[in-house]
Amino acid sequence: MKADLHNHSYFSDGVLSPSELVRHAIDAGCDLFSLTDHDTTNGIAEAKKEADKLGLNLVNGVEISAFWRNSAIHIVGLGIDLDNDELQTGLELNQILRKERAKKIALGLWRSGIKDPLEKAQKISGGYMLTRTHFAQMLINEGYCKDMKSVFRRYLTGRKPGGVRVEWKDFGEVVKWIQSAGGKALIAHPFRYRMTHTKIKKMLNDFKESNGDGFEVVNANSSYEEINLGNQWTEDYDLLASIGSDFHGWPNQRVQIGNLAYLPNASRAIWSHL
Repeated sequence: MKADLHNHSYFSDGVLSPSELVRHAIDAGCDLFSLTDHDTTNGIAEAKKEADKLGLNLVNGVEISAFWRNSAIHIVGLGIDLDNDELQTGLELNQILRKERAKKIALGLWRSGIKDPLEKAQKISGGYMLTRTHFAQMLINEGYCKDMKSVFRRYLTGRKPGGVRVEWKDFGEVVKWIQSAGGKALIAHPFRYRMTHTKIKKMLNDFKESNGDGFEVVNANSSYEEINLGNQWTEDYDLLASIGSDFHGWPNQRVQIGNLAYLPNASRAIWSHL
């Protein structure tokens, strides 16, 4: 089974359309694919239409911003009912928070001397959801930084000009949204957060106690050590394992759809439970 269950279109902070993503997944040889835009499911209908036409098995998905112990965490929901009221109400709340954050980011960047940051970022977003990634790409385009990593470090985190704290819901609440829609809730890319292994394990334990279903064991940047640790932790905490590239398609990102290591233990694979 070749799966990629974490991808983004231009309905959030990706570059490509949902249809283009599906075609890329076909070209990459994927058997199972999911579009998991940030806090919105608006692109799934288009992806589903293209996937049905081309014979690709598409899983309804979303990536939801949440909090755990004062840290921002992303929770992927897979196998969700798109018409579920509780889920869509939660996503609408997050979309409002995102709009408020975008205005505050723009104000902070403007105060630091950057001209028309909101208008320039909106142009890059194409009128879809405005995210930190669009501000980051704007700053790269304007020559302030060379890549995403440096622009986030210098402008968009902590006490930097565009650093804005958002009070997302606790991840236990987000798990309820996803499961009310019949989906499985998984922590996205756990090794990407600035946490020690001890803290990651505490997070996984709390997630299990909140009835969470699993986490991403493999993503595009996973090391062999991380994959082996993640595999062990699925057993230690009785959680399911997922896999996803977190593809966005920006030209300065090397991630490719489907270019992933295999799960070490297929018996815990999320697709057996969708």
